[in-house]
Amino acid sequence: MKEIIAILLFMMPVLSGFSQTPRVPTGTIRHFTDFPSQYVTPRNVDIWLPENYSPTRKYAVLYMNDGQMLFDSTMTWNHQSWKVAQTAEKLMQEGKVMNFIVVGIWNIPELRFTNYFPQKPYESIPKDRRDSISDELQKSGAVNGDFQPNSDDYLRFLVKELKPYVDQNFSVYTDAAHTFIAGSSMGGLISWYALCEYPDVFGGAACMSTHWPGLFSMENNPIPEAFVNYLKAHLPPPSRHKFYFDYGNKTLDALYAEPQKEVDRVMKSAGYTNVNWITRFYPGDDHSEKSWSSRLSVPLVFLLGK
Repeated sequence: MKEIIAILLFMMPVLSGFSQTPRVPTGTIRHFTDFPSQYVTPRNVDIWLPENYSPTRKYAVLYMNDGQMLFDSTMTWNHQSWKVAQTAEKLMQEGKVMNFIVVGIWNIPELRFTNYFPQKPYESIPKDRRDSISDELQKSGAVNGDFQPNSDDYLRFLVKELKPYVDQNFSVYTDAAHTFIAGSSMGGLISWYALCEYPDVFGGAACMSTHWPGLFSMENNPIPEAFVNYLKAHLPPPSRHKFYFDYGNKTLDALYAEPQKEVDRVMKSAGYTNVNWITRFYPGDDHSEKSWSSRLSVPLVFLLGK
């Protein structure tokens, strides 16, 4: 259990106030320190542009959470990264995906749980159970003080502040059919929540190693049921949206098989098929950037494929 807790907590890797432009082997990065917001604490944002980016053509946009883990392994706590630039550039050059840019939103370590935890499902849980969840998260060190998600404000930041800036300053399509969101673990939670809350803004979500338990154990845990109930009521129409889920079976990912099966039942009942929904199991994969990097091409082709 200590190993599992450590893995999730160490995904909050960067000291507050740290800001550095990641180095990439292909394309360029525009780095913004403390991007301003009236909804959430300002945070760093990296916008990756592919080789030969040109204002004379239009690009789709992929918003990615935990942005400091995406590009440069020399900057990360575990010396791993998603290698997003390499994978994205290769897929574009091979003609497997539409042209796109990546907007990496850095997390703030001490706020990661509150920013990424889907707020409405949490608030549907009876108060006495929420108090127990808050106590458990405090004891684990995941949060300081009483736990109250503010993911609705985090999404307002993305939709009302960051996206308008990207739309106005880069040569991108602005419609939902060309706008996607992705993340892993807690970042996976906020990605499907974003698509459900803003189906007219996002056309698809990639949710890798989604942290369905919310905590570090499934025992007497009301959180997965709250997520499932929310999805039953708020999944957008499958005709215009795509969901990608995956998980491994090592370290923290070992907790995900059963709740993912419940989510898969909801997806099927809502009319989603392999045209607009994929769930993949990767035996032997653990909860790490190494694993996510190794399979990143799968959701990118699924969401952005030509």
